[in-house]
Amino acid sequence: MTTAAHDADERRMAARALLATPILTASRHSEELALVRRHAAALKPMFGQLLGYSLVVQSGFARLTKGPLPAEAPVRPARRASGSEFTPRTYTYLALVCAGLLARDVGEQVLLSQLVAQIRADAVIAGVTIDDTLAERRDLVAAINLLLDWGVLAETDGTVTAWGERREEALLTIDRGLLPHLVSRPLHTLERSEDLWAADPDEPEPPRRTLRRKLVENPLVHRGDLSDAEHDVLRRERSELTRVLEESFGLTLEVRGEGALAYDADGRLTDVAFPGGGATRQAALLLIEALIGALEPQGGEQVTVGGRTVPGVLAPWPMVDDELGRLARAHASAWRKDILDDPLPFREEVAALLQAVGLAAITTEGLVLHPAAARYRPSVRLAPPVTRAKRRLGDDARQLPSPLFTVDDERGEPA
Repeated sequence: MTTAAHDADERRMAARALLATPILTASRHSEELALVRRHAAALKPMFGQLLGYSLVVQSGFARLTKGPLPAEAPVRPARRASGSEFTPRTYTYLALVCAGLLARDVGEQVLLSQLVAQIRADAVIAGVTIDDTLAERRDLVAAINLLLDWGVLAETDGTVTAWGERREEALLTIDRGLLPHLVSRPLHTLERSEDLWAADPDEPEPPRRTLRRKLVENPLVHRGDLSDAEHDVLRRERSELTRVLEESFGLTLEVRGEGALAYDADGRLTDVAFPGGGATRQAALLLIEALIGALEPQGGEQVTVGGRTVPGVLAPWPMVDDELGRLARAHASAWRKDILDDPLPFREEVAALLQAVGLAAITTEGLVLHPAAARYRPSVRLAPPVTRAKRRLGDDARQLPSPLFTVDDERGEPA
């Protein structure tokens, strides 16, 4: 590999690392940060020109600040360690914690009890009512844990979890260089909270940039979610767009009549893996096949969703429930035991996953499958049975997946 090719490969790796983890710190991502610092001079203008993102690179961290996505883009909420989504209350605590850390009398380190006292004082000023219940403490702990995950905070002595459970003191160290870069603009420059993501009406973004941003952040982009200008760019400049996405971010572009897909062949860039392991992903993959087989959709079918006419076919909830129930019974030995006892939460998980990856839309009547769902053709391969000898090997042997699912990728002709 030539020096130029090696540098281009490293820049692409650094860009992918930033897209996947917009906050890289020396303590948690030393190799990725070193790569970003090495190519910072090229990465900053590249992100700015291609996506409208700003990149801050310092010795101890790199922060990629992304721009706003359209309202129709899938929601990517903050999550607790358990995987559950942040509630509005948890986001409130996150804002209060950040404000408390920015208080003038808080230095490089702070006792958790001192931080909590500052949060309570700020909440009174802001007119926010907070209580000292176990649920409230858990929300506060979840907010602080997110900042620990981002590298903004570090546990120097004691743990946040121990404080939440037993009120044990903890000493936190603050990355004061990174903390102000959590938001896209200094808060004192804003008149309203909505202005944090407001676009400048005097400088409308070019459709090439907004199209690239949609494809990079939400790989499956429906045709109806493109403006006329973005659609024109996709039609006229497909070859150039394909080259830019591949060279800059390692993404492969496919264009169909119903939209466009920029996928990562390595499967490392996405934050929502599909297909994949686990009962929810396996069920979603098999449900697609079952519903398409039952509905036999024809090209050009459309459904009205939220007042908009979109390509796709409606699977009523009774049909979805019947197919999921059949799948759960067929794979009862491999999937969770609670699925058959209480199927509604499992159906909600499966539907939410398909909506998150853009393959379906949830409506009151049922699940609307996008034509891109037909791209997946699952095949089932049963894993060998777990013998007594394997059971004696321990948990790893007992948890062999059965069955295993793969995808036969059937792509049609490009639109």
